[in-house]
Amino acid sequence: MTGFRTLLAKEIRRFQRVSVQTVIAPVVTALLYLVVFAQALEDRVNVYDGVPYRDFLVPGLVMMSLLQNAFANSSSSLVQSKVVGNLVFVLLPPFSPLEFFGAYVVAAAVRGLAVAAGILAVTSVLVPIPVAHPAWVVLFALAGGLILGALGVLAGIWCEKIDQLAAVQNFLIVPATFLSGVFYSIGTLPPFWQAVSHLNPFLYMIDGFRHGFFGRSDIDPVVSLAVVGLFLAVFTGVALAWLRTGYRLRH
Repeated sequence: MTGFRTLLAKEIRRFQRVSVQTVIAPVVTALLYLVVFAQALEDRVNVYDGVPYRDFLVPGLVMMSLLQNAFANSSSSLVQSKVVGNLVFVLLPPFSPLEFFGAYVVAAAVRGLAVAAGILAVTSVLVPIPVAHPAWVVLFALAGGLILGALGVLAGIWCEKIDQLAAVQNFLIVPATFLSGVFYSIGTLPPFWQAVSHLNPFLYMIDGFRHGFFGRSDIDPVVSLAVVGLFLAVFTGVALAWLRTGYRLRH
């Protein structure tokens, strides 16, 4: 486990050294979303009876920020190392694929959770919301951070240039998170779009996370957790297979 601990410490220090960009900036962005959408839609949208729209919005923004930042951490670290040319110093030591994968994924989850904690800390002053089931909150937060960290490793291995990673983030990750029930309940959508939404794995993470706060959700949280676990297992399996073969890492 020495290699895992060393690489994990390196990855955590990497985003800590620029914490204004990696942690504080996402917190400010989420607060801006909260102010703008809550102000514009507070009196026009009623999602759950007895739950103000601004309260409904907070868990979605927290989880969206957690997912986006977890993905950004692992993917950007790998791609930047490729571009700069220092990835060889990570590949030369005798790290096992599991150590390599685990360090990047756990560090990504730590950054995502740090952002989520920051948003919750600030919004709790402005919009105090109940926590009906803390265990669900923690479970989906951890699962979300790990699964997007794993997806970030896949993207970081596959992408060779920063513009390729930017395309993945801008045309896949950001739209998928925005269209996963952050700003609305899928129950308000027409049947066709409800069916399409169920194909989005981000929906299950955000809906399950929100269930932890209000005890209400569009999907049974047990089902959501099973779907999230399935995607995590698939992403982990593919990433470990790529690492064992050196796919797009050793030329």
